Amino acid sequence: MFGFTVAQSQSIRKYSNEFMNIGVDAAALGMSNAVTASTFDVNSGYWNPAGLVHLEDSQVSLMHASYFANIAQYDYVAYAKPIDDRSAYGVSLIRFGVDDILNTTELIDAEGNIDYNRISLFSTADYGLTFSYARRLPVPGFQYGVNAKVIRRVIGKFASSWGFGFDFGLQFERNDWKYGLMLRDITTTYNVWMIDEDEFKKISGAIPGENQELPESTEITLPKVQFGISKKFEFHNDSSLLAAGNLNMRFEQTNDIISGKGFSVDPALGFEYGYTDLVFVRAGVGNFQNITQIDDTKKVGFQPNIGLGFKYRGIQVDYALTDLGDQSAALYSNIFSLKIDLSIFRR
Repeated sequence: MFGFTVAQSQSIRKYSNEFMNIGVDAAALGMSNAVTASTFDVNSGYWNPAGLVHLEDSQVSLMHASYFANIAQYDYVAYAKPIDDRSAYGVSLIRFGVDDILNTTELIDAEGNIDYNRISLFSTADYGLTFSYARRLPVPGFQYGVNAKVIRRVIGKFASSWGFGFDFGLQFERNDWKYGLMLRDITTTYNVWMIDEDEFKKISGAIPGENQELPESTEITLPKVQFGISKKFEFHNDSSLLAAGNLNMRFEQTNDIISGKGFSVDPALGFEYGYTDLVFVRAGVGNFQNITQIDDTKKVGFQPNIGLGFKYRGIQVDYALTDLGDQSAALYSNIFSLKIDLSIFRR
């Protein structure tokens, strides 16, 4: 017999639903995510839904990345389509999961004997489903977008949760300059956990004095603000340079390089050199953090990224290597993504 409980306690966690902040699209990741102002394709549903209005036809995007020495798998798929010349919509799905985790809660039988046949496997996975809508405003150069997000998190048969939240994005263009504003989790995002009491009892006494009470059942994800600016420079030899910057703000004190009581800011810079809209080389730096060393001294860590992209007849393949040179506390990852303009199948 299984029993589930939903307690009334709640907590605000600094890194609740953090898998939704990793980022998507190797092209954007190669620029250190500094794309709030410049995003204009199917991936805008994640970075700034206002950018979806630039779509000329339907697009599909896919991405896969491995984290923590291939222990965790991160996957993303998105679809977006124009509704008319002033609006567009999109839908995307993110999964971040660790599979085949050893469950040793029943390793020791009732007689106190170790029985390896009692070991089982389970998976833990986080899912984020996002519905996006974008529209041009009557004021020239302005467009806005909104996201409605459904969050599903599963920890084997031990616990699971549902969450809901909203994002709002705005873009403005003038004199070849682009500006972007992205408000994530603007209403705060709530995750309500359901915990299997029978499974919890199996681990509540595994370590004396530990896991004696049920954990909080409600997590609250605080809003975040991202402001971006970008400009694309065109050259006579069919090449171009996109320069972009972001200021990413949280309403909580973290290890970000700019941090105070109740807020923190992490800047990011990104560049993309393109030749004949066929080959792209990217670089960026972000994730500036104050890192405490073993001897209690502090240093500033940062995350440099690089990337390559190839585009031909509506098909674009991108690659990004994050944390080049291991300058930050994060581990580097190889990321690949694919973007397809579905109009190629109607030619």
